[in-house]
Amino acid sequence: MKTLGNEMNRRDLLRRLQQLTPDSQRRWGKMSPHQMVCHLTDSFKAATGEKAVSLKSNLLSRTVVRWIALYIPLPWPHGVPTRPEMDQNQGGTRPLDFDRDVEALELMIERFSTAPRNFQWHRHPLFDEMSERDWLRWGYLHTDHHLRQFRL
Repeated sequence: MKTLGNEMNRRDLLRRLQQLTPDSQRRWGKMSPHQMVCHLTDSFKAATGEKAVSLKSNLLSRTVVRWIALYIPLPWPHGVPTRPEMDQNQGGTRPLDFDRDVEALELMIERFSTAPRNFQWHRHPLFDEMSERDWLRWGYLHTDHHLRQFRL
């Protein structure tokens, strides 16, 4: 099972991220490559408490949906709406400089993945409280999902 807690898995994601360009063609969705980079950074910042995010959790999403999303080996579905704070056309961080924003995401992934951590895990907007194991799995799957969005 791939996770950001595994250095080889993390290095592979970072290698794929380096292949992303502002002109990379998406396979689905509405985000540009640059918006996707900012979306991922915002999502990691929400997990570490650096960015506030509205919650939309219920019993089903905290239990069954979380377990399926994190531990059943199926690709995540396309077109799932994101929280407004993670949407670059609403409250998300606006893309500024592609190379700097990619570098910021790389640093965030390393910080998120490396112990000891200088932050406390916060609640996921859909899955609510998660263990470190869950967060590292989510971080891998979320990043992988969006890299696949751009054929990487």
